[in-house]
Amino acid sequence: MAEEWLTLKEAAKLAEYNPVHLRVLIREGRIKGRKFATVWQVSRSSLLGYLREQAKRGEKRGRKPAI
Repeated sequence: MAEEWLTLKEAAKLAEYNPVHLRVLIREGRIKGRKFATVWQVSRSSLLGYLREQAKRGEKRGRKPAI
């Protein structure tokens, strides 16, 4: 099955992230991306996997309730 690719703009809308942050994630190897001519594209499956991972980690991060 062929992998689905999103433009950076589509990926930013789906993830609710800034496109600049998505390019940082690509550069760091956290999500798969490629540049086709002048347009950056993001692998939909790698982006969704990253978002699931961050949702799990988000439950553990942040301020803890006062006792």
